[in-house]
Amino acid sequence: MGTQETDVAIIGAGHNGLVAAAYLARAGRRVVVLERRPVVGGAAVSERPFGPDYLVTTLSYVVSLLPERMVRELRLREFGYHVYPQGPYFAPRRDGTYLSLPDDPGERHARIAAFAKADAEAYERWEEWLAGLGPLVGPLLHRIPPKLGSRRPRDLLDQAALLPILGKIDVRAAFDLTRLFTSSIADLVEERFVSDAMRGLLSVSGVIGTWAGPRSAGTAFVMLHHHLDQSGSQGAGWGFPRGGMGAVTQALAASAGSFGAQILTDAEVARIDVRNGRVTGVTLADGREVRASTVITTAHPAISFLRLVDRSKLPSDFVQDIESWKSRSGTVKVNFAVDRLPVFTAHPEPDPQIYGGTIVLAESLDEIETSFQEAVAGRAATHPFADICIPSVFDDTLAPPGHHVVSAFTQWVPHTWADAPDPAGLAAYADRLTARLEQLAPGFTDSIVDRQVIGPHEMQTEYGLVGGNIFHGELSPGQLFHCRPAAGYADLRTPIRGLYQAGSATHGGGGVTGIPGRNVVRQVLRDTRR
Repeated sequence: MGTQETDVAIIGAGHNGLVAAAYLARAGRRVVVLERRPVVGGAAVSERPFGPDYLVTTLSYVVSLLPERMVRELRLREFGYHVYPQGPYFAPRRDGTYLSLPDDPGERHARIAAFAKADAEAYERWEEWLAGLGPLVGPLLHRIPPKLGSRRPRDLLDQAALLPILGKIDVRAAFDLTRLFTSSIADLVEERFVSDAMRGLLSVSGVIGTWAGPRSAGTAFVMLHHHLDQSGSQGAGWGFPRGGMGAVTQALAASAGSFGAQILTDAEVARIDVRNGRVTGVTLADGREVRASTVITTAHPAISFLRLVDRSKLPSDFVQDIESWKSRSGTVKVNFAVDRLPVFTAHPEPDPQIYGGTIVLAESLDEIETSFQEAVAGRAATHPFADICIPSVFDDTLAPPGHHVVSAFTQWVPHTWADAPDPAGLAAYADRLTARLEQLAPGFTDSIVDRQVIGPHEMQTEYGLVGGNIFHGELSPGQLFHCRPAAGYADLRTPIRGLYQAGSATHGGGGVTGIPGRNVVRQVLRDTRR
């Protein structure tokens, strides 16, 4: 069994846990990272479900919000971090046409105008509008939320620190931001665009990864969240890491190790140990103990506070907030190994902008809303929509010559499938997705070498994504900023002294940002200095 002494124990070797480990070790702390699975990475992992010839980004499939400053400070490029810029949207349609949003303004205008001239002009105003709002919201992504409503002097100072950011918001921006945070993505796109093609394509970024349809309140903010880069501007530089998303977390692990952090895999934490209101370390499932005066958990809040901590040691209102935390999802990840690139009827000529971008299957906003309502009613979507990427067009480490990996992030199946899986229903849903691709790119089915289908149950049990939610909690208006994930504890602290949280359910999470992992280090160092 044995007992190990350290300064900091970190639960979970996903990207946030590894970021925290690297920065704390860089600051001179003894750090031990404890990972339940045999590999590091969490949901940002590359695996070989089809044998040794194919390397697949299993869940999270693109990188965007990881700050450039973090890349430099942790020397990630020295450890193999390299990102290929992702190309533009391409949306093939059943009638043989397609909508695309190429980088060239003239070409983009022509592509959109083929569906509606008014939409082509509206899109330029849309981009300009978002570009103006992005810098107002982006800085908040990096801020540790203050305890709004607290009258303690220190908390009042933290609240006052928001004034320089809020002071940049004029009357028009305040109006527009309020709408963004409360409206549906349908509210925004239907008043600006007239074609089904544009409405469908733009609505996808408002519902991706969420248990909400395009007509659900709050999905407008989800769209903006996916369009922020590390500087806070709109139009983030999405890209494919060489070696898949697992290469990102491998680089983070190597960085942490270079600073002296110890990373243990197959090290499941069974209990967070608490004595007299202060954390004393953790006990592993095999009986080993890790004694530490600081513990950081990056697991889902329901795991951290309803399973690993004795509830009697937590305030009842905090427990109630965690129990009320919404973490539903109906996402399904389908990964294909294929022996050739798909050839789309709408655009049969080889085009790097198509294969190197995001292929979106979304006929209309109404079709997407119908798919969500089907899942709400307990049925998997008849017409799954999908965000599809083919990273192997850039990265020859992912597949044999001429072969490719196709990554499809799709929605929806019933969120209840997380606890009560329906394997036959999941397979039938994946078959419908495959058939949709076959309809748009004849011959796709024959090109499939193998297929991997990961539903909410697999996400929950294998990867710790409770409810199958990729954000560790819905990005709804009541679960943002100071409400993420409990009243008074959005500052990454917890009711237990020395115990911190830094998972994707905290502010700055949602996507592979590393921001919670960086911010929790600021809190730990601040508290230990005090």
